[in-house]
Amino acid sequence: MSFNTLLLEDAGIQLIDGDRGKNYPTQSHFSNKGFCLFLSAKNVTNNGFEFSDLVFIDKNRDELLRAGKLQRGDIVVTTRGTIGNVALYSDTVPFEHIRINSGMIIFRADENIWNRNFLYFLLSSEHIKKQINSLTSGSAVPQLPARDIKKFELPKIPKKIQDRIDKIIGDLHFKIHINNQINQTLESIAQSIFKSWFIDFDPVRAKIAAKQEGKDTELAAMCAISGKSEVEIQQMSDDDFIELQATAALFPDELVESELGEVPKGWDAITLGNFLEIKRGGSPRPIQNFMAPTGYPWVKIADATADPSPFLFKTKEFIIKEGLRKTVYLKKGSLILTNSATPGLPKFLELDACIHDGWLYFPQKKHFSDNYLYFLFLKLRTQLVAQGNGSVFTNLKTDILRNQVVLVPTKEVIEKFDFQVGKILEMMKTQCIQSSNLSDLRDTLLPKLLSGKVSVLGFQGEVA
Repeated sequence: MSFNTLLLEDAGIQLIDGDRGKNYPTQSHFSNKGFCLFLSAKNVTNNGFEFSDLVFIDKNRDELLRAGKLQRGDIVVTTRGTIGNVALYSDTVPFEHIRINSGMIIFRADENIWNRNFLYFLLSSEHIKKQINSLTSGSAVPQLPARDIKKFELPKIPKKIQDRIDKIIGDLHFKIHINNQINQTLESIAQSIFKSWFIDFDPVRAKIAAKQEGKDTELAAMCAISGKSEVEIQQMSDDDFIELQATAALFPDELVESELGEVPKGWDAITLGNFLEIKRGGSPRPIQNFMAPTGYPWVKIADATADPSPFLFKTKEFIIKEGLRKTVYLKKGSLILTNSATPGLPKFLELDACIHDGWLYFPQKKHFSDNYLYFLFLKLRTQLVAQGNGSVFTNLKTDILRNQVVLVPTKEVIEKFDFQVGKILEMMKTQCIQSSNLSDLRDTLLPKLLSGKVSVLGFQGEVA
């Protein structure tokens, strides 16, 4: 079976722009909580909505705006900057009032014609991405206006077959979603450990309080580190007890003044450049002369922002061998940090790849581990960005990072943190690999279902 096509403007889909009028909110109207979530480009990724960094407008400002408010079942597509990211405003999204910004458009589909999950999968597919690339190629400032979106060619598929495709692809999508949720929880745990040990100094403060009260300081620190009660700690296995006891012994029972305020005794406040060699990547120019369909992976900032995990497994673009002389080719496992576009974002390379001059890397380091640096960079990100020139931060200069004063715990504490968090990161990596495999299966299967090359009625696929 094969399906006919039709233009989007004839497909029972309403396109709704965001408000661009005089009441469009400016920076002064935004807050970190409020009545209506106002989407930014970072909230709409190629994996759907991302709600880690949000701004809101109040009810009065919301009521002044004429267009661009979401209804459940709407689909958001980015039309400026990073074009073609797609998110579905499903019943599971935990916000009742959401508006798009002027760099997005809403797809509102007739539910008698479209299964909205199916339409979301379709708009996320290579079938549409190829059309977007064709419409935006050659533009100095890529954008996708509604007049071009109306030119999209969509497969004309009966709704009952859409429903079946939704079930097949939805099972894969749901498993990827669950893996992402697991990873968000795991990373939250790792960040909580970092915050407890190196920002709030919970084990140290627990020891100080216990010493003042004449209690067992080591047991108090063990409670702070593990989150367990004294009774629960006494019931632990011998091996776990000994391990926790050894960790608690690494923390002092006193805070002293430093350039960063109070820090644990024996820990220092020193500029990061004393411990890291910080270098920028490089770009052969003109870059288009070195691009190729296959070759050496070329890491772009968009590759990093496309996936919220700490890992970067693949790139969309490649360069030829001749470009290696003008770039930096790093081995799998390297820690890199964005210094432009979306600055201060750390990633672990999970492939050998080339980085351009929008990235920083660290060929030599001492005392600090990569795992510790990853979480340190996340913690420092706001401070680093604030040191940029002007109101628009465009470049994280190496001197900014080199001169940043940081807390320097003892080597033993860093090694213990590295061991604990390393296990969490490995679990996250396993989930990411599974999700990547499921994503590849989804992206391979969907065009075959859309074209009719694989029959939805006879499909016996199963998500592992």
